[in-house]
Amino acid sequence: MPPRTTTDREVQSVNWDDESAPETTDGPAAAADRLVGSSADGEDQAVEAALRPKDLGEFVGQERVREQLDLVLRAARARGATADHVLLSGAPGLGKTTLSMIIAAEMGAPIRITSGPAIQHAGDLAAILSSLTEGEVLFLDEIHRMSRPAEEMLYMAMEDFRVDVIVGKGPGATAIPLELPPFTLVGATTRAGLLPPPLRDRFGFTGHMEFYAPAELERVIHRSARLLDVAIDAEGAAEIAGRSRGTPRIANRLLRRVRDFAQVKADGVITPEVAAQALEVYEVDARGLDRLDRAVLTALLKLFGGGPVGLSTLAVAVGEERETVEEVAEPFLVREGLLARTPRGRIATPAAWTHLGLVPPAQAAGGPGQQGLFGG
Repeated sequence: MPPRTTTDREVQSVNWDDESAPETTDGPAAAADRLVGSSADGEDQAVEAALRPKDLGEFVGQERVREQLDLVLRAARARGATADHVLLSGAPGLGKTTLSMIIAAEMGAPIRITSGPAIQHAGDLAAILSSLTEGEVLFLDEIHRMSRPAEEMLYMAMEDFRVDVIVGKGPGATAIPLELPPFTLVGATTRAGLLPPPLRDRFGFTGHMEFYAPAELERVIHRSARLLDVAIDAEGAAEIAGRSRGTPRIANRLLRRVRDFAQVKADGVITPEVAAQALEVYEVDARGLDRLDRAVLTALLKLFGGGPVGLSTLAVAVGEERETVEEVAEPFLVREGLLARTPRGRIATPAAWTHLGLVPPAQAAGGPGQQGLFGG
């Protein structure tokens, strides 16, 4: 039976992974509604709730983390104890929230969901901790964004299951110890490096979520298609998976958009041809690049000959804010090997010229000016 889920009113509700907090979106709000963005809006959250796996056996991908977590949970159940505190890190949309709910389900415990940005004062955290029941799972999304006073209170709560509540101010302040029932904290973060070492060391298990391989995304798409009652063949699933940026959330979103196209423009069955036509309408190309990504590459190649060019200049050429280019477009372009960040500025790789079907100038093709950069 699925665990009971309670969400604090003053905090934000989470979705398929761990992206309810502002920092877990793709960047500035102007680019947060991208089809290939890893943030989730209200519609995504509602659909993803129905698509979430309920146990580790249904969870696709993340084999190493899943195997290790299974051992931790089975050992805790055998001892009749609460599970160790768990820290999950990785990019948005990879399944951190899903795993937290699976942990609660595997332990037969309720789950409380909140987020780091919502805990601005130690009193906020004390109120949540004091209302936990024995064995309950507390999922703390974007844990690195919690306030420092609350963070310091969390140290004692995790280690000794106790917090000191300060009553009064100044010399007359009194610390009242408050005993807590044993609980399991599941922390999720997209930026594990921002967590202070004392907090990281208090987690008994740490798992890093990797981007999914295309074959794993195909399994995710087939499973989601069954739940959504969508007809799709193997090649159609492969076409969507190849454009999903290694992220299940994006794969599920693209599947829904292709489903709409197939129902209106085709016979309702998703084939590779239908998937390609649908994603062309939505401006998602064969490598998962969307309009913004291609605009950045096109400006870099056509206006600046492949670079190097400064970030601010590139942003002006694209007509976007500097933060949008840096936080939204560049991470995926760098990961795909289409763009490189150097001390002199942004430069395009030979793969960028090839992907856009452009003929590189002599230097980008391997002339003396670029040999040191690409080893040509």
